[in-house]
Amino acid sequence: MKVISEHIEIPTKGNTDIINISEKINSVVNKSGIKNGIVNLFVVGSTAGLSTMEYEPGLLKDLPETFEKIASAKHRYHHDDTWQDGNGYAHVRSTLLGTSLTIPIEDGATQLGVWQQVVLIDFDNRPRQRKIICKILGV
Repeated sequence: MKVISEHIEIPTKGNTDIINISEKINSVVNKSGIKNGIVNLFVVGSTAGLSTMEYEPGLLKDLPETFEKIASAKHRYHHDDTWQDGNGYAHVRSTLLGTSLTIPIEDGATQLGVWQQVVLIDFDNRPRQRKIICKILGV
């Protein structure tokens, strides 16, 4: 079994910025030469998350609206009392979404559905440079 590590750097706007990173992930998998296995993705930081979704205009509006209902930026957070950085909501959203994702690889390709893209969502209240660690395991 081979293990390959790659890092991807992604600039974001913050404020629930949703970025389709599918092509970057596919490129890393193709470059690895792994034909069958998995790719595990991990975004470094506690105010961003990873998921899959249909990357289309309606959902690009629906998802931020839903996160605002679940963990509103206007709500008072104890985290902000501690650090005075105003991003308590971003930490809660990241915790709910999760910071890692695993995708199967078969015949050298990620096994995503036709309408399924990999997305990075940056919840922080400012632009960031996000680092995604990609671990590809397989043969």
